[in-house]
Amino acid sequence: MEVSVFGKQIDIGEALRTHVELSLVGGVAKYFDRPGRAQVTFSREGAGFRCDCSVHFDAGILLQSTGEASDIHASFEAAAGRMEKRVRRYKRRLKNHHKNRQSSEKIMTAPTYVIAAEQEEEDEPQTLQPIIIAETTTDVTTLTVGEAVMQMDLAEAPALVFRSSVHGGINFVYRRLDGNIGWVDLKP
Repeated sequence: MEVSVFGKQIDIGEALRTHVELSLVGGVAKYFDRPGRAQVTFSREGAGFRCDCSVHFDAGILLQSTGEASDIHASFEAAAGRMEKRVRRYKRRLKNHHKNRQSSEKIMTAPTYVIAAEQEEEDEPQTLQPIIIAETTTDVTTLTVGEAVMQMDLAEAPALVFRSSVHGGINFVYRRLDGNIGWVDLKP
């Protein structure tokens, strides 16, 4: 597995880098034969540290976790612990993720936009349109609703767009403010 360790305005020592690489490779190898690549980013968060871990598996699954602590090593351990807990929870489903899939299924590519949040202003703005600050493309895979919820949970994403394996239409699932999952089915 290729592991990249970065620090945002923090000098990452060789001992921490080695510890992160060994821990991630050892923790992920228990569950996956062919792990892809990982990225770990450390940053200052107030008086403590924050660790963001992101692992991209060859099967197309993205797993993300975050840990915060007063010590940089403890922040990584918190993030790695959360990641391993979620992988353990979905272990059986992750191993069987692509067994029932046909290899000829097409993955659709769709644009992704990040829109700037509105600022509190007294005056009425010139245009009522929000400003788009980022535009990327993302793959829209064919999934069941259960698989989509699993991938959204593993990626710690607020929402996930996917193509329904039942009827082929575009669907999306999202995390509601009350903690439950919402599902929108756009039938063709």
